[in-house]
Amino acid sequence: MRLKVHTQILIAIVSGTMVGLALGEKAVHLKVAGDIFIRLLKMIIIPLILASMVAGIVSLGDIRRLGRIGLKTFIYYTATTLLAVGVGLVLVNVMKPGVGVDMGAEAAVDMADRETPSIISIIEDIIPENVFAGMAENKVLSVIFFSLLLGIAISSTGEKARPLTAFFESLNTVMMKVTDWIMRLAPVGVFALIAYTIGTMGLSVVKPLAVYMVTVVLGLGIHAFVTLPVLLILFGKYSPFKFIKDMFSAVATAFSTASSAATLPITMECLRENTGVSNKVASFVLPLGATVNMDGTALYEAVAAMFIAQAYGISLSIGQQLVIMLTATLASIGAAAIPGAGLVTMVIVLRAVNLPLEGIGMILAVDRILDMLRTAVNVWGDACGTAVVARLEGEELNDKAPNNQTGKN
Repeated sequence: MRLKVHTQILIAIVSGTMVGLALGEKAVHLKVAGDIFIRLLKMIIIPLILASMVAGIVSLGDIRRLGRIGLKTFIYYTATTLLAVGVGLVLVNVMKPGVGVDMGAEAAVDMADRETPSIISIIEDIIPENVFAGMAENKVLSVIFFSLLLGIAISSTGEKARPLTAFFESLNTVMMKVTDWIMRLAPVGVFALIAYTIGTMGLSVVKPLAVYMVTVVLGLGIHAFVTLPVLLILFGKYSPFKFIKDMFSAVATAFSTASSAATLPITMECLRENTGVSNKVASFVLPLGATVNMDGTALYEAVAAMFIAQAYGISLSIGQQLVIMLTATLASIGAAAIPGAGLVTMVIVLRAVNLPLEGIGMILAVDRILDMLRTAVNVWGDACGTAVVARLEGEELNDKAPNNQTGKN
């Protein structure tokens, strides 16, 4: 029986730690395998962003026809993702989990030679003079901007753009396959990166990782138990205590499977049967949320990016942190359906502000439990958003009478 990828990665983390402790400085020779894995991730960034974002936007249909429900859904999902990332950035600046991590003399020299982008250069990078040059130079923000623009244009053109629609849908499918192949190599890459990190740094990296985990979990907790319930009360007119009871099986399934897509049928059933959300609203808002609304993932990526910056002694300005906020939001939307989405979109966020991708090796050691938690928050956010949109559409929900099914179609 073949083990699941996440199980293989857990085994790789444990074995990598043991080998790193055993080899010590000699573990540096294993770094080449980790470097190859990182290079493979770099290789797919640009085509993956282009294909997934364009295909994702086109799948929504004509932007002009999304109508009232579409506009409310878009505003809610964008606002909650930005709020989640904002909470994460505040916490990581206060708790500073990466400060004091010794990345070694070699890394220090590399960081000294690394040019930190200015706010002006970041703004200029968003709108490229030449999109192909932007792709060749791995300017992530340029590619995201162009992909959004192209997707909206194709979606708005209609029948004449059908060949382009088919092309990007096919390209997206092919890129998912390539990504899946690369993710199958993840256990080897993780083993090499962990062994190298532990071998050269020792167990001194464990303490910062504990603080990093606490920072992420605290951020997810604030978003799940403060931000989203407040929005649910203000705009959904629904008791958060009853709502979590109504949605418990969906959230628990999301935690155990770490998959928003796999949880979708259960989430939809809970919303329709327990809360009274109509099929019209649930069938539109919820699948869209499972695809593009990744509050927990975006928060995690922002905290992880800042942790890596702190570990390497890189000081990021407010402007650069705003770029992390924007990129984490867009990356979580654009590549949510791809295999190993959290890892791949993390690469996108790090590239946007020129942070070292090698830092991913540190955070992978604790990624699995955080993946389960952030997926549960993602599904909880989708459910809250569906209830809010339903209430804004004038539906009567079962917030007080458990057996009242008013509002179902």
